Amino acid sequence: MRSAALAGGEIAWLEAGASAGPALVLLHGIGSAAWSWRAQIEAFAADMRVIAWNAPGYPPSAALSAEAARDAATYAKRLEALLDHCSVTRCHVVGHSLGCLIAARFAASSPSRVASLTLASCALGHARLAAHERERLLESRLADVRDLGARGMAEKRGPRLLSPGASANLVSLVVDTMAQVDAQGYADAARMLSSGDLLSDIEALNRDVPMQFVWGEDDVITPPAANERAASVRPAARRVVLPQAGHACYLEQPGAFNAALGAFVRDHG
Repeated sequence: MRSAALAGGEIAWLEAGASAGPALVLLHGIGSAAWSWRAQIEAFAADMRVIAWNAPGYPPSAALSAEAARDAATYAKRLEALLDHCSVTRCHVVGHSLGCLIAARFAASSPSRVASLTLASCALGHARLAAHERERLLESRLADVRDLGARGMAEKRGPRLLSPGASANLVSLVVDTMAQVDAQGYADAARMLSSGDLLSDIEALNRDVPMQFVWGEDDVITPPAANERAASVRPAARRVVLPQAGHACYLEQPGAFNAALGAFVRDHG
C-alpha cells in the first residue's frame, strides 16, 4: 500500500507492475477495498502498471467533506489527482458496483485519459427513483452500519454478494473485507449512491471511449436486468455474462473475469 498527501487529503493505493507499461486502474465497490482486486493485480502486473485505490473515506484514504461526498464528480476529481500524482496520462479503467459511478463520471469528464472503460456489476445509482424509495434505500444502509456496526452489517449484507454455490472461504473473505470499512466513509459512499445516475453519465460519455459491461448471472445486488439497462445506453459495447457468479464476479470467477478484461484491454491497447 502506498499513500500520498494530495490536495484535498491523503489517498492510498496498491500498485504493482512496470511503471513504463500501460496503466490499469481498478475502482472497488461500497463494501470493499483495494486489496480485493489481488487476483487482477497478480494477473496483469506482469505486463501492465496496475493501480487499485482505496476510495476516499476508506482508510487510510482521507474522507471527503459530507457535502462533497454526495457527488460522484468529487470522487472522480480525487481519482484524477491520484493519476496526476502517479504521472498516468492514459489508462484502462475498471469500476465495480459503486466504482462504476466513479469510473463513468471520470471517463465523462476526462475522456482523453481513458483508453477503455469496463463497468462490472453496475450500480445505477438511485437518482431516478422516487424520493421516498431513495430515502428508504439510503436509510436502510445507514441504519445497518449505525445499528449493527461494520461487522454486523458485513455479516448481514456480505453473503448476498456471492452466488449460492460460493465456498464458505469466499463468503468469509467477502464478509471480513466488508467488516473493515470505516462507518463514516461507508455512509458517505451510500449518500453518493443515493444521488448517483449512472445512465446519465454513460449518455454523456464520448462515443470514442471503448466500453464493456461484465456481470454475474446470479447477481441479486445489481441484477442482470440492471446491467442490461446500463449496457442498452451503449448498444455497441461489449457484454460479458459470467456463469456461476454473483455481484462480486471478479472475486468469484477471477479466471473468467480476467480473461474478459484481458481480451478487451488488448483490443484497445
